[in-house]
Amino acid sequence: MPLTFDDLLARARALPRAGHRAILGVAGSPGAGKSTLAAHLVRALNADGEPWAAHVPMDGFHLADTELDRLGRRDRKGAPDTFDAAGYAALLRRLREETDGTVYAPGFDRVLEQPVAGAVPVPPSARLVVTEGNYLLLDTGLWARVRPRLDEVWFCELDEPERVRRLVARHEEFGKSHREAVAWVLGTDQRNADLVAATRSRADLIVPRSALPPGARAA
Repeated sequence: MPLTFDDLLARARALPRAGHRAILGVAGSPGAGKSTLAAHLVRALNADGEPWAAHVPMDGFHLADTELDRLGRRDRKGAPDTFDAAGYAALLRRLREETDGTVYAPGFDRVLEQPVAGAVPVPPSARLVVTEGNYLLLDTGLWARVRPRLDEVWFCELDEPERVRRLVARHEEFGKSHREAVAWVLGTDQRNADLVAATRSRADLIVPRSALPPGARAA
């Protein structure tokens, strides 16, 4: 039987056990629908009562542009070494262990293209944290600390023409010209996408576009 969104909800609900908080990772290439899937999961899981699921994006751990300029990496923004991987892994450890108070995670402002400290509260009532990002399954360097802190990792899969179309549209929405957007998507973003695609086999579950609710499929 094809995987459905209800199947995903049931699997997510089963992750927290014996009163312990669980952390679900959603990985995938840029533009594959990670944020959309995570947001729909958390919204559906919280629909029936007190919120018990929280959404924590990896993007809050982008290095600031001033630091990327200092390091000479601004033209590769989004590559693995333009994030604070150790900080992200440390946050995942805190989310696992510190369940008696609110843990604050950084967010990411897509208009400013900058991380924002303390923007995402995770309350003690959150028994499931859904975190999403490109490099959750990367097993090199400091990124290797991430996967052991996640109960499961799902991999969002989208056909390449649609993924590229969505990514170009996203860059245009946030200020790039069409030519700039296409150049960035086929250059920097594509190199990152190829790297992420190579981690697909390490995922616990592959999520096809058909498993998303109708509104998410068209996002």
